[in-house]
Amino acid sequence: SPRLGTSKEQDETPPKKKLCLKSAKEHDIPEDLNKILENKVMETVLDLYYVKMSVVEMTCLDGADEEGIVSKSVSSHSDLIPGVYEGGLKIWECTFDLIDYLSGAGIQFTNKTVLDLGCGAGLLGIVALRGNAEKVHFQDYNSTVIDKITLPNVVANCINWGNGDDKKTSKPPSKRPKKAACSPDALRKCRFFSGEWSEVSQLLLSSNKPFSRYDIILTSETIYNPDCYCALHDTLSQLLDKNGHVFLASKVHYFGVGGGTYLFEKFIEERNVFKSSIVKTIDKGLQRCIMEIAFKDSS
Repeated sequence: SPRLGTSKEQDETPPKKKLCLKSAKEHDIPEDLNKILENKVMETVLDLYYVKMSVVEMTCLDGADEEGIVSKSVSSHSDLIPGVYEGGLKIWECTFDLIDYLSGAGIQFTNKTVLDLGCGAGLLGIVALRGNAEKVHFQDYNSTVIDKITLPNVVANCINWGNGDDKKTSKPPSKRPKKAACSPDALRKCRFFSGEWSEVSQLLLSSNKPFSRYDIILTSETIYNPDCYCALHDTLSQLLDKNGHVFLASKVHYFGVGGGTYLFEKFIEERNVFKSSIVKTIDKGLQRCIMEIAFKDSS
């Protein structure tokens, strides 16, 4: 099973401080796809392929992590270090809630532009890619997460794609994939970004590359810290198409951190830019919700 994060809690509420803005960067897809999967151990969940997190962590501790987020996470005994590491080395449980909702609600990705915001492993964006989205962009706070986890996961899930293959019956990659037979068409739809939300928004909006606002933004467990609500709200308002939709999965309350579904709903209501609704509630374990968000004046 994936290294699953279940709480996004901290023993003590961290002191409030102004977080530094981590500069944005676009990550190029290497021409040699085999290099991306080199020495990676692949596992599967819900028919999605992902790199084994513990192996990635070991290689990072051996010096493959320029940000040093793995060693900092280990030394601080924390899965969240505000402004340093934002949890992208785990697959948080609400990700699976949102995948289940997207399937059950029949959300269509065909010809849509999609952003996986705070992507981590990138499973939400990969679901959109499998759903024949026109473009899928992935964003995570940490560049290490994009390079060591997100990119390899996207490549692994592109294996045997294209050419009319049935994606549901394509053979999974071996435990240690040695050769990537990735469809160039699928990867051509993807872009990868690291950095703080407002910085990534600025990079996208000021870039010389063509950019169209997103039809769908998918995000999971990104509202645990109320200090970040303003940046998240601004990012959604800047990057979402006027008739677009956000699907956000979160816990009702994040103990020790302070955020949660209803607090963010209240924040949205006070800003008076978006309308929001709870479209699904999950009562098993800690109560969790799926929220749909759209502009108030959208059709």
